[in-house]
Amino acid sequence: MASSIPQLPLRDELFLLGHDDDTGHPHIHRQALALGLAGAVLIDLFLAGRIALDTSGDTGPGEEQRVWLHLDHPVGDLIADTALASIRYAHPALSLRGWLRGFADDLYDRTRAGLHAGGILRHDVRRRLGGLARTDRYLPADLKWPVVARARLHYIAAGRDQPDNHTAALGGLVATLGLTNHLYLADDIAALTVQLRTIAAQHHRQVRDITAAVDAAVGDLATAAYR
Repeated sequence: MASSIPQLPLRDELFLLGHDDDTGHPHIHRQALALGLAGAVLIDLFLAGRIALDTSGDTGPGEEQRVWLHLDHPVGDLIADTALASIRYAHPALSLRGWLRGFADDLYDRTRAGLHAGGILRHDVRRRLGGLARTDRYLPADLKWPVVARARLHYIAAGRDQPDNHTAALGGLVATLGLTNHLYLADDIAALTVQLRTIAAQHHRQVRDITAAVDAAVGDLATAAYR
């Protein structure tokens, strides 16, 4: 089933898994999800050979790392190419975590708009109180999209498929953002989270570093909220 349907960009699959299929409500804070989306964009660019991280001995994980262009060539995706341009013109001192925070600023809305324009999401309006109250919702136009994304995670977690880089990265982001309990894949959520993190850890170091930077940026967001 999963192989017969085109694979969406990592950010789009993460967006779908970050929302309730029936209500369209996000499972986590929109800003936290946007940071995950920014990480997903960067991971896709890395897997496409467009960017790399500074892994010299003078830098450490997370905030101290820098992202730089490895191949300055468009991908053909509006959001991805915007990310490439932002990296191209970024201040040399801008950290990986700083880039994630800056690029995430309006990424939630841009990702949703792209999914709507592509026919993956449909716009739904609910009216209450005799039409005085209006609620705008964006729901999957076809449930195959989130279902297939969940199925790929289920297959690798169950050992039925060998994890590709894309699906391993998706599992790592899902686990990092605390979305595992919304996958409806297992009763033991803690074990599934550990399993997805373990699978993700077996793949590219740079993907792990980007995911760790997302985790740190979300932590910064939570700390700021409690000040």
